[in-house]
Amino acid sequence: MEKDAKQTLGVNKMVKIEILGTGCAKCKSLLKNVEKAVAESGVSAEIFKVDSIQEIMDRGVMMTPALYIDGKSVMMGKTATVEEIKRMLKK
Repeated sequence: MEKDAKQTLGVNKMVKIEILGTGCAKCKSLLKNVEKAVAESGVSAEIFKVDSIQEIMDRGVMMTPALYIDGKSVMMGKTATVEEIKRMLKK
């Protein structure tokens, strides 16, 4: 497959991953799992930590940590496993 065709299909697309939380143990664990899932899956991703209480509230997050992929909430209130995150990244 040519490079242009891959880009059209989104194969080389950069994924934006956001972890919303105030730095609790679950939030730190989720960050480690996200980093590991990205490394193992080979996905191109930018990972952002959002710890602003105001921004977390503005997004309607009631329980942290929350995980957003490309602007969409995919998990809230628990720490996703590495395997769960890898499955989410494939969607």
